[in-house]
Amino acid sequence: MKLTLALLTALVLAPLGPVRAADASPTRPNVVFILADDLGYMDVGANNPDTFYETPNIDRLAKQGMRFTNGYAACCVCSPTRGSIMTGKYPPRLGITDWIPGSNRPHTLRSAPNAYHLALEEVTVAEAFRDAGYATFFAGKWHLGGGSFSPNAQGFGPGLVSSHGNQFWYPPSTVPPPDAKDDPKTTDRIANEAVRFIAAYKDRPFFLYLPFLAPHNKIGARDDLVTKYLRKKAFAPADASGREGGRTVNLVQNNAVYAAMLEQLDTGIGRVLAALENNGLDGQTIVIFTSDNGGLSTSEGSPTSNVPLRGGKGWPYEGGVREPWIIRAPGVTQPGSTCAVPVITNDFYPTLLALAGLPLLPRQHIDGMSLVPLLKGEALHRGKPLFWHYPHYSNQGGGPHGAIREGDWKLIEWYEDGALELYNLLEDIGEKTNLAAQHPDRVKTLHGQLIAWRKEAGGLMPTPTPNDNSKARNDRPSTSTPIQ
Repeated sequence: MKLTLALLTALVLAPLGPVRAADASPTRPNVVFILADDLGYMDVGANNPDTFYETPNIDRLAKQGMRFTNGYAACCVCSPTRGSIMTGKYPPRLGITDWIPGSNRPHTLRSAPNAYHLALEEVTVAEAFRDAGYATFFAGKWHLGGGSFSPNAQGFGPGLVSSHGNQFWYPPSTVPPPDAKDDPKTTDRIANEAVRFIAAYKDRPFFLYLPFLAPHNKIGARDDLVTKYLRKKAFAPADASGREGGRTVNLVQNNAVYAAMLEQLDTGIGRVLAALENNGLDGQTIVIFTSDNGGLSTSEGSPTSNVPLRGGKGWPYEGGVREPWIIRAPGVTQPGSTCAVPVITNDFYPTLLALAGLPLLPRQHIDGMSLVPLLKGEALHRGKPLFWHYPHYSNQGGGPHGAIREGDWKLIEWYEDGALELYNLLEDIGEKTNLAAQHPDRVKTLHGQLIAWRKEAGGLMPTPTPNDNSKARNDRPSTSTPIQ
């Protein structure tokens, strides 16, 4: 069924699901998974002490757990990454390789087909926890299908009430929502529902998933917070921009409205974490924090900057896929620890099962790996690279591409013209120097691995457009000039 809405937001309170596991003891750890929307790696103070924004609660969470400095989203746009979190699979296996429903406007190539929902055959991480006796909760942006493919069909239901043309779902017993003027991204409402759920289910194990809508465009926040950052902007660096292909890219963080929206998000997260503490659950609750793709810096007002990372949302460069990544697992993670091992959103599913003492489901989360050894400070050898496949044109200027990261090396393939770019991320985090010509053997090996993975994962490719008058949307010139 074709989804006619660009996104589905949901607020779902799920009662305790059917107990199918032998042990549904309340001593099992709870899980709180917090997902930001379009939040860049450099937007949080834990990753960027010089950031214009203020994120004290996220930063405190990083000090309490492990911060991953090479944590990735499975795609440069939202829906594919959300699918990878729910299933432990790379997006091509799900048929979701673009945001839902995506765009099929004329380009140099015709974008590959994109599914309009997450298949019901997938056993989501929510279903795995529900079937183990956990209460499940959802509040926020789903963006993996509507109607019969909504969150209640994937482990988060039933008992929902819909409003606003089925774009918004909430529990029938919910408290009145905050004024929309003061809560334009429903951040406070999501936090309110989560706090209420935690108090109600403090005596039972629960899986709580909070994919906030902020700081996705359209940016907005409370007036008092905007005023605060307008004053702060007077002391911030002046506007500065560069070029990413044919697009203007923002090089400075000084947007007062974006900063206010991010503070409102951080405060909401802080309220959820405080609810765990107030109910005596912080010592037995696993907390995850990450984002679905990089910060928006080349389109739609470009409200943030990812510098020194290149590009942003919609691009294969680090600014588009490297994310804030924090895991707090009491008794497992060393407070304030960091990990530089490359990891990806597919890994959350098996990691959470392992931390909760639940059986792994290797036939389901086939592209994920349990990160528990890393969380304990031990070595973990993945044995295979990380991959990306985006056979579409992004609204932010990026074109159809694939990418592979193995060790410190990252190769990008542009599907329009077959151009290849090679970067050593350890030496060149900004991806300024394309080393493909200097390392032809490495290019050949990595490209071969990328092609083989793409075929094995069922990645669909864009096809020639049968219209010579089609206009390319990929603003990347063939030389792929970096921003600085």
